[in-house]
Amino acid sequence: MKRRTIPRLVISAALVVGIIAAFFNRDWLNAAALQAQIAGAGALGPLLFMAAYAAATVLFLPGAVITLAGGALFGPVWGTLYSLTGATAGATIAFLIARYLASDWAHRRAGGWTGSIIDGVEREGWRFIAFVRLVPLFPFNLLNYALGLTRIRLLSYIVGSFVFMLPGAFAYTYLGYAGREAAAGGEGVVRKGLLALALLAAVAFLPGLVKRVRRKPGTDTISSDELKKRLEGNEGLMVLDVRPLADYTGELGHIAGSLNIPLAELAHRLTEIEPQRGHPLAVICRTNRMSGKAVELLRSAGFTQALLVNDGLVGWRSRGFDTVREVPAAGSEARPESTGLLAKTD
Repeated sequence: MKRRTIPRLVISAALVVGIIAAFFNRDWLNAAALQAQIAGAGALGPLLFMAAYAAATVLFLPGAVITLAGGALFGPVWGTLYSLTGATAGATIAFLIARYLASDWAHRRAGGWTGSIIDGVEREGWRFIAFVRLVPLFPFNLLNYALGLTRIRLLSYIVGSFVFMLPGAFAYTYLGYAGREAAAGGEGVVRKGLLALALLAAVAFLPGLVKRVRRKPGTDTISSDELKKRLEGNEGLMVLDVRPLADYTGELGHIAGSLNIPLAELAHRLTEIEPQRGHPLAVICRTNRMSGKAVELLRSAGFTQALLVNDGLVGWRSRGFDTVREVPAAGSEARPESTGLLAKTD
C-alpha cells in the first residue's frame, strides 16, 4: 500500500464520521444553542467559536447560522473578525486536504465543476479566487475542496479568501448583531435594522457589479461563431494561434490564414504582430487556457483590442467550420490540407 494511501483513508473516514455526527447533532447548530454554548465558555468563547466555524466549513455544514451567532455574541467588529478567521481556517484545512490527502475524493465531490474552477485559476490566478469569494457561483464548502485541486499558491488562496469574504461576513454578522439588539430592546433598533437590510442588499447586488467590472475594456471575448462572421466580413481581423507547432499542424488543424506563435515564445516575438497593435486580434488555442494567458500578456504589452476566442478550436470544429493543417510530405515542402470533420477534438 502506498505511503499516502493510509493518511488519505484516515482523513476520508474522519470526514464521513464527522458529517454523520454533525447530522445527528444538527439541533446544536441553531443560533440560540450555539450562542448558549459559546457564551458559557467565558474567555475561551472566541477560540471555541472560531474552532466551531472551521469544523463546520470542513464538514460541509452551513456557516450562515454561525456568522449570525457571531454578530449576536461579539458585535459587528469582533464578530466579523472571528467569523472570517474561522471560515478562512476551515477553508484552508479543506484546501490542504484536497491538495495533499484526498484529491480523488475531492474531485469526485466537485464533479463537473472541477474543470471550470481549474480553468478559472489557470487563466486568472488570485483574481479568480477574489471573484468566486465575492460572487457565490459555487457552494462555499465544496469550493474550498475544489480549489485545492488547482495550482493556486497557498498564500494567495488564504489572503484572497480572507479579504474577499469580508463583505458578506460583515453583512451577516451585522444582521446577527441587529437581531440581538432588537430582541434586547436596545437603542436605535430601527436604524440598525435598516442598516442591516442595506448591507444585505449591497451583498446581493455585488455579484452583478463584480461581473461588469471584471469585464474590462480590452478583455472582451468572442465565440467561434462571431469569429467566423468577422473573418467572412473582411474586417481586417488577425487570428493568432498560440498552441505549440505540433498542435498547430496536428489533427485538430488551424484556421486558414492564422499566424502561429506558441505561447512560450510570444513575449519574444511581439514584433511580428506589431502592425496589429491598435487593431482587432483574435487569440485562439485548443480551448481557452493558453489563449487566456496570451491575451493577458498582449494587453500588458499594449495590444488593447486582443480578443479571446472563448471556445477555441474545439468550439470552431464543433460547429462544422473547416480547418487546415500542414501535412509533411517526404522530399517536399509541407502543404495545407483540409481536415474536414473527422479530426479528433478530445
